[in-house]
Amino acid sequence: MSETPHQELSGVPETSLAALYWRAMESQRPDAILKDEKAAALVRRMSYDFDRVRQIPMNELLKVMRVMLTREMDRYARDFLGRHPEGVVVHIGCGLDSRFERVDNGQVEWYDLDLPDVIDLRRRLIGGEGPRYHLVGCSVLDCAWPDTVGAHRRRPILFLAENVFLYLIEAQVQSLVRTLRERFPGAELVFDGWKPYELWLGNREFSRSTLSARLRWGIWRGQEIERWGGGIRLLAEWTYIDEPDPRLAYLRWLRPLEHLLRTMRIYHFQLGKAD
Repeated sequence: MSETPHQELSGVPETSLAALYWRAMESQRPDAILKDEKAAALVRRMSYDFDRVRQIPMNELLKVMRVMLTREMDRYARDFLGRHPEGVVVHIGCGLDSRFERVDNGQVEWYDLDLPDVIDLRRRLIGGEGPRYHLVGCSVLDCAWPDTVGAHRRRPILFLAENVFLYLIEAQVQSLVRTLRERFPGAELVFDGWKPYELWLGNREFSRSTLSARLRWGIWRGQEIERWGGGIRLLAEWTYIDEPDPRLAYLRWLRPLEHLLRTMRIYHFQLGKAD
């Protein structure tokens, strides 16, 4: 198969290629936590120098945690569609992820949103839109994109953000969450939150690679978001120690300490009450 030229990405957008590579490598394992054959095929086709990704110091623990995070995000999407088969899902910071294909129930209205250069690359490598599948190329901080999704505001909506908010500052996250609550009352929001000390560790690893992205916002507890007002309510949270994968069995001893460590979590919120 011939190589597909890649568009140069830098900064935060380049991390989407790192995520693609890690999914592809995981998919080749016989005990894979997540199978993403499209990711593996793209990595084989692309001319991108994945040595840039391999330079990021990633031990086995971090690799497993990263893939478990993606798998759990898939589960949140499937759970939402189980409750609302004709719902709307907005995948914020979609990168080159094929989540729509992994969880599509044949009824969902799906929006993949990312920066314009990422969406342009996605169109060239993966393809364009479909009857229920839409691409939106803009910053999540752009106040115009909710107008596009607003056509479906009367339907249940899930906003799914994986590895996005940690690259923003708190004021930006707070403004975005409040906007979503005002524009889509009753919608659900799922995102991953890192602790401040995890941001420091992550930035230290980034500094040892050629990637220029930097982590900026951390959170200790989901209740911090509830204090932003407007009836925002924490529904659930998840951490990789809750349901350890067999490859992390050696970490079971950490469970009694987890309430102190407050490791990386996925938070699930309801944004106020529906009109």
